[in-house]
Amino acid sequence: MIKLTRISNEPVFKQNENHNWEKAAVFNCTAVYENGLFHMIYRATNIGGHKRYGEYINSLGYAVSKDLLNWHRYSEPILRNDVDQEIRGPEDPRVVKIEDKFFMTYTGFAGRFPGDYRICLATSDDLVNWKRHGVILDEENKNAAFFPVKLNGEYLLLHRRKPDIWLCSSKDLKNYDNHKKIMSPIAESSWQNRRIGIAGPPVQHSDGWLLFYHAVDKKNHYRLGVALLDRDDPGKVLARQSTPVLEPELDWEINGYVPNVVFSCATLDHEDRYIVIYAGADTVIGAAYIKKKDIIFDKKDWLN
Repeated sequence: MIKLTRISNEPVFKQNENHNWEKAAVFNCTAVYENGLFHMIYRATNIGGHKRYGEYINSLGYAVSKDLLNWHRYSEPILRNDVDQEIRGPEDPRVVKIEDKFFMTYTGFAGRFPGDYRICLATSDDLVNWKRHGVILDEENKNAAFFPVKLNGEYLLLHRRKPDIWLCSSKDLKNYDNHKKIMSPIAESSWQNRRIGIAGPPVQHSDGWLLFYHAVDKKNHYRLGVALLDRDDPGKVLARQSTPVLEPELDWEINGYVPNVVFSCATLDHEDRYIVIYAGADTVIGAAYIKKKDIIFDKKDWLN
């Protein structure tokens, strides 16, 4: 059975009360390993990330670390709520490096009407300075990430049309076609019966593409699961574990602005491990890992 091991039983990254834009919560971050450093781009809010706390504003902050435990952060956001589709701020970034450029998909949240959130794209050469390309799927949608390589000359994008995980493709990063539903909630499951969405971008595995995903139950509790996608046809799910790989167990995962939540936007292929950086209760950030040698899709645990 595949299970993630926490790097620490304490959060690895917390809010900074001296910065108004991140004084309430830091959560739902992406991360990449580049030039000997872990680079994290994280979602931050000023008054807590849930509607009952008021009209919060999102920003994206930037921090670096050598060990995932000690971080150096910028005092100002790298993306703010300064364009129309992001008047309530950018949310839930996911970054991949394709060839020599970084591609960041994120949710542009405007909040002008129900469902007013769209998948947006930005690109960068250095992970700090980003060029916005605006909305790429003009529909109520979120939880999107590209695959880290082009397949058959096309960009592949995972996204979430509620309550399912979908896959589509693009040749030019402007037009997205061949939308296909690849994973759905499971009605008879106790932990993934309401909706699902990807966690971090997929990572390469010897047997295909490893995809961690989040799943929500009828109590609105969030857990993480794992699936294996076909290497050449990622729209085909080869395996899907029947049990979670991580669930809220520690106090800071259970208690926070949105209780009982572990939610990730970051999966890193690093040396002999896969590392998952995740948010606890939409308030702070933790990290967990599994050694590559321990990734075994035992048929007794498969759903497919």
